[in-house]
Amino acid sequence: MVDYRIQGATGEWEVVIGLEVHAQVTSNAKLFSGASTAFGAEPNTQVSLVDAAMPGMLPVPNRECIRQAVRTGMAIDAAINKWSRFDRKNYFYADLPQGYQISQLYHPLVGEGSLDIELDEGGTKTIGVERIHVEQDAGKLMHDQHPTRSYVDLNRSGVALMEIVSRPDMRSPAEAGAYVRKLRSILRYVGSCDGNMEEGSMRADVNVSVRKPGAPFGTRTETKNVNSVRFVMQAIEHEANRQVDVLEAGGTIVQETRLYDPDSGTTRSMRSKEDAHDYRYFPDPDLLPLELDDAFLDECRASLPELPDAKRARYEGLGITPYNAGVLTAEVETARWFDALLEAGAKPVQASNWVASELFGALNRLGKGIEESPVSPSQAAELLGLVADDTLSGSLAKQVFEIMLETGDDPAKIVEERGLKQTSDTGAIEKVIAEVMAANEDKVADYRGGKDKLFGFFVGQTMKAMAGKANPQVVNELLKKALG
Repeated sequence: MVDYRIQGATGEWEVVIGLEVHAQVTSNAKLFSGASTAFGAEPNTQVSLVDAAMPGMLPVPNRECIRQAVRTGMAIDAAINKWSRFDRKNYFYADLPQGYQISQLYHPLVGEGSLDIELDEGGTKTIGVERIHVEQDAGKLMHDQHPTRSYVDLNRSGVALMEIVSRPDMRSPAEAGAYVRKLRSILRYVGSCDGNMEEGSMRADVNVSVRKPGAPFGTRTETKNVNSVRFVMQAIEHEANRQVDVLEAGGTIVQETRLYDPDSGTTRSMRSKEDAHDYRYFPDPDLLPLELDDAFLDECRASLPELPDAKRARYEGLGITPYNAGVLTAEVETARWFDALLEAGAKPVQASNWVASELFGALNRLGKGIEESPVSPSQAAELLGLVADDTLSGSLAKQVFEIMLETGDDPAKIVEERGLKQTSDTGAIEKVIAEVMAANEDKVADYRGGKDKLFGFFVGQTMKAMAGKANPQVVNELLKKALG
């Protein structure tokens, strides 16, 4: 493994990274109320009396939110705690109507787990996960609606979050980026979070410290609410270099909360952790402990899909290259589309190469995701089948594919209507070869004189004369015979 080090005036420094990822649970209703969780609604239109902390309102746990958190824990081989408890985390802020957040501290729903990340230099590394606890989100302050006042939007208040806390096992920005990508992929496969970092449904608090290699952990800072993989990596790089500069100048690192500025790529101090309030955690008196039975856990486990690592191993077992298998399993929509392609009868290796080159190239050009593909998996399987049975050559298949993208028509219909079928008629091909050779007698002489590379010229001229419809294998055989 290649170590990531920061070179300072006093030698090398090692970076120690831990991440607390907040993932919004996929559910139609909030954690303790029936209010909608849909994104983009008008401010304060999705707020129940519970969310607004009206007197006498009692929270009722949403079973689906608990189920999704348990399934997430199972997907990273974590310990599921059959007995867990909600606590009140007390602090006062304008977007927190209750004056406390219902969270879990001492007895979380999910205990220790781990996930494996792919390293840039090859190989894998296991990153420990300390816990996953379930908590409710706060509302949002809006500072741009009035010149002198701030407004409060409580639509997010009470939305269910999973806080996924890693061990401080990462040692470089690249490892942290790989961890967030892998975790996001697993959440999206499981369906417990949509992973949309731009909309805030997944965000990371980034804990960074530096130390001399082998020394005890240094003082860490926490950079809050970083909402993209690229920004996570940039925040770590800036913060680690900042800490090295402070220490080498004889200063000390203050344990504090910081904010990341994506415009400048820097972090800045938000508040000192030393001055932070005592949250005075205590068990929430309105909520009984959560007790999970074996039938519930069995149902959660049975509902899990094939996860990215298992799917990748299966693809490689079908002969697909490790690179293609990684590309095809990175996003759940791609994997589902490819599985549908295989179910429609496509051959795995041919299909993986076609998707990774032809389909992805076309979708990039069109600015579409695979779920918006104008060509369905069944149509793609039909196209690949026409290549496999020699109805279409590679070049003809490209032509048919472009027409499919424009029209949405099935490949067989396009081949029939436009006469694009490949021909293996030896008589027709021999006639064209004779014409090509007659028109290029000097090159025929050069070829027979030892310039073997001219063979490709004759193949190209023959295919051009036949509008790409000749079977390339037959053309090669007949040309060798004619030129020999």
